[in-house]
Parts: sequence; C-alpha cells; structure tokens
Amino acid sequence: MVGRHAAGRHRTALATLGTLVLTGIPAVAAAAPPPAPGPVPAGARSLGADKPSAQILGAMQRDLHLTRAQAATRLVNEEEAGTRAGRLHNALGGHFAGAWVSGKTSAELTVATTHAQDVPAIKAQGAKAVVVKAPLSALDAVKAKLDAAAVRVKTHDTPVWYVDVPANRVVVEATRQSAAAAFLKAAGVEDRGVAVRLTKDRPRLMADLVGGEAYYINNAARCSIGFSITKSQQQGFVSAGHCGKAGDKTTGFDKTDQGTFQASTFPGKDMSWVAVNSNWTATADVKGSGGRNTQVAGSVQGLVGASVCRSGSTSGWHCGTIEQHNASVDYAQGTVDGLTRTTVCSEPGDSGGPFLSGAQAQGVTSGGSGDCTAGGTTFFQPVNPILSTFGLTLKTASVQTGPPAPQGTGTASAWAAGRVYEVGATVTVAGVRYQCLQTHQAQGAWSPEGTPALWQRM
Repeated sequence: MVGRHAAGRHRTALATLGTLVLTGIPAVAAAAPPPAPGPVPAGARSLGADKPSAQILGAMQRDLHLTRAQAATRLVNEEEAGTRAGRLHNALGGHFAGAWVSGKTSAELTVATTHAQDVPAIKAQGAKAVVVKAPLSALDAVKAKLDAAAVRVKTHDTPVWYVDVPANRVVVEATRQSAAAAFLKAAGVEDRGVAVRLTKDRPRLMADLVGGEAYYINNAARCSIGFSITKSQQQGFVSAGHCGKAGDKTTGFDKTDQGTFQASTFPGKDMSWVAVNSNWTATADVKGSGGRNTQVAGSVQGLVGASVCRSGSTSGWHCGTIEQHNASVDYAQGTVDGLTRTTVCSEPGDSGGPFLSGAQAQGVTSGGSGDCTAGGTTFFQPVNPILSTFGLTLKTASVQTGPPAPQGTGTASAWAAGRVYEVGATVTVAGVRYQCLQTHQAQGAWSPEGTPALWQRM
C-alpha cells in the first residue's frame, strides 16, 4: 500500500470491519533532512532468496495466487527491500515512521517519515515516500501504555492491539466499543489517535495436534518443533512457551524419549526451548509437504507486507503476508506481547510450528482465529527474541562458528557470530565501523564486510 491512495484503501478496508475512533498524535519537532544514504551496493542480494525451496514456492503460488516466476521474484524483491528500508531507517532516525512492501511481487517499497524534507533521501533509495504525522517511536510509546494497562485491567473484550505501520496509528480490536473506550482510558491514551476495530474474533492458542514435526509433553499434550538450535554443545529446538514449562519431559513423533524443557515463558511472551538427548540431531530442515524438507538460512526479520509461510501437520503449508510486528494478544491464559500478526491461516495443532520468509526463520506459531477453510489470522512469536533471551544459536544451512556472544548494550563492539543484532546497532571489524540494516542473528558466513544486505559501512 503506497501513498494517499493506498493508505485510503487500507483505512476503507479497516472501516468495513468496524468503527474507527481517531484523534491526533503529536509529531516530533522539525529538523534538518538527513543525507541520502546512497544506492544499495552490488551484492546485497546474498541471503538465500535467490534459491527458494520448492515447498515455499508451491505454497506461495497457491495462497498468494502467483505464478512460480512471480513467487521467486517476490522473495528476491523482499530481501532487497529489507536492505533499503534498513538504510533509510538509520538515516531518518527519529523521523522514521515505518516501511512496507506492496504489489504482486513486492516490487514497491514505501517508507514513511514525519518530515517532507526527507522525501529526496527516500526517493534516492528507489522507494516511495509517505509523509505522516507520527513517528514509529511515538506509536510504539502509545502501544507500550496499552501493554502496561493490560497488566492492571481485564482485556477479555479487547483481545488484540498493535501498531499499524501503513495506516500510521495504533489499533485496538474490541468486541464492544465501550470495552475499547474503557481500555484506552485505563491506559491514558484516549486522545492519542488510537483506532478501534470492532470484531467478534478471539484469538486462541493452537496446541492440541501436530504442527511441523510432532512432539509430546509428559506423554499427554502435543505440540510441534519450531526450529533446531544449539547451546554450546547441547542440541535442541525452540517452540511455543504455552506448550510446556521448565522440567517437562518430551517424547518425539515416534514416542521415544527426546528431551526436557530448559526454559519457557508464557504468558508475557510465548517462547520455550527443549534440550534433546543424543538420539536426536539438530538440522537446518523444516518439514514440508509430501515428506520433503526446506532448509533455514538465517533469521532476518521480514518487512510488513512481506510474504511468510507456515508449516503445520494439521493444515500443511500455508502462506500469507506479515501485517504488523509488535502486536499484543489477550489469550484466555494471559496477555502476550511482541507477536507478529499475519494473514496466514492455522488450525488447532499447528502451535509451535515454524514461520519462514523465503529461507529466513521468522518465528513459531502462537495462536490466532479462523481456520484454513474460511481463512484466518495467525500470530507468531518472533524467533530472534527467543534466541537472544535464552542464548541459543539457530541451526542453519550456512556455517556457524562458536556459541552466541553475550548481548551488547547497543554501543559499538566487536562483531560476533550468534549475537542478535537490531536495526541501528553498530559493530567494529578490523577497525572499521558498520551499522546494522536488518534485525537478525549473525551467522558465521555473514560478517559485516562481506554482507551489504545486512550491514552498512559507516
């Protein structure tokens, strides 16, 4: 969705689903425009999007109504757009108001800013520019107030809230207008431009049958493996936090002894990891349709609008797009924040299974609404926070070197494989400073000096 026309279409589509309540959000003070960051250097397309798996392409063709060529082109475009968006994110600083891709093959990148003076810098990167009122930092601050209020008050009738980047506002989904008004008042944001979308949907957890590859918890409940990981010499996998708690025992799809939950967080977040015994080996594979596998290359976070596919044994491979990052969901068991909202369908039993954008791990299935017959919405717990929180290294098809280094404080430090870097983080390599363009866990083969898709020399 690009410019006023696309923003209008987005607002119209949202309005058809429910009542919107809008007021202004203060803008940041004017400042000098940043310099154009320059064109993306050659070699930026180096993260595996040019070698997609047949499973990913097939599911994208079916669910996004693409030809095989369009699906392949879309993955490359999305990877390249992530690099340009990261360069602009760093260049615009406090003016930055988000970025998203659109079009059949994601050929169009739009970047929002709060200042018209930034438009030349945005256009210099081949992106469309949209001037909006609120920077992303202001929208995130409003959502943080809602998150804080959810700890104090019941949110059963306001089950979802998130930052809608293309629409430049925070959205609360509610079953009743009065419930939304009470929630906004409790958070102290009733005059901060929050939109209310009335809906009957109530997201639920997806944790009864198998998603991805099955595993069993205490010989009772079933969930699914998300992604294989290592922690020093220990092998294991990540999954959803609601699947089990620390100390719970697991058995594999064949009911043989498998491992033990080492850590689990739910609610609040929806993340866990299981250490497996010597009978099980961590691989870079994700189970696809027809018994065929696809391999994970890394964990570069996809943009809003990017394609994303999910594997689950209940409903198989299904694809859609990323709608919002940093969504909060009130499940019956408690509120979870920091989730990513998608248009991918899911069904009970798909919980814990992997989400991928091309060859990049995105997260593990948390919950949602609807089904894969009528369509639905699914939320996933992003994988990078799981890796950084628990000190895990994602198992990938690329070469990894050593365990993850301790997370830094955001100041410049020596680059280290295994560390999760956020957009804007700075590192030094051989005395040269680089700035991160896309959130990811560093792989041994992705050092800053050789990976302009992820790092910009300063």
